[in-house]
Amino acid sequence: MSVVEIILGSLLLIACIVLIIVIILQEGNQQGIGVVSGGADTFFSKNKARSYDAFLSRATKWFAIGFVVIVLALNIIAYYTTPADTAANTVDSTSIVATADEA
Repeated sequence: MSVVEIILGSLLLIACIVLIIVIILQEGNQQGIGVVSGGADTFFSKNKARSYDAFLSRATKWFAIGFVVIVLALNIIAYYTTPADTAANTVDSTSIVATADEA
């Protein structure tokens, strides 16, 4: 495992944890639905959507994009790099035939 894979794996783990936390902190879309919904229309609840909820929404989008980019980068690295022990453990078919002829 290379240093780049370890760093990207660590970043992926951090992005996963932060993404889960940010999603859990968000309020549902059906928050104000109910019999008594007029009481929730105060000044603070209307401006809350501009600050806290908007921040969580933007954070969710950015961490999701970062998550996808890191996963793609790790898959590209894994696809185009071969481990050193795989190349050393390959068996040549001509050597098998040669040893069979010697016996």
